[in-house]
Amino acid sequence: MKKISGMVDITQKRITNRVARAVADVILSKKAFEALMSDSAPKGNVFEVARIAGIMSAKNVHNLIPHCHQLTINKASIDFRVDKEKRILNIFSEVICDGKTGVEMEALTSVGIAALTVYDMLKSFDKGTIISGIKLIYKEGGKSGVYKRK
Repeated sequence: MKKISGMVDITQKRITNRVARAVADVILSKKAFEALMSDSAPKGNVFEVARIAGIMSAKNVHNLIPHCHQLTINKASIDFRVDKEKRILNIFSEVICDGKTGVEMEALTSVGIAALTVYDMLKSFDKGTIISGIKLIYKEGGKSGVYKRK
């Protein structure tokens, strides 16, 4: 008999505090990096718009990925670190909830959408921007406990 695809049944799981953090890297050309740093993108402030897009996407993962549960998010944040020498924008997310399932997908989706937003806002300067390194760097909560990327 073929297995029926569907959401994981979390009925019997207990509610615990769940935390997940993820990162994405956006590698920019000199021209795109200068536009980012000088706040001269035609669509507005890249940091502000990417932050809002990342937070909004964390709250809507259940609408994007078929088998994800709808979660009540306690916190979703997006932060940035700029490496001026390498012209890399690191995007970090943190998502927290009290729930029966983890928030890894919410953290990963939020950095991905924030990175895509950066691309969209800077593509007029360079379509060769690279989004890479999307990965989970930390998670806690639930039966699997704590995970830290080494």
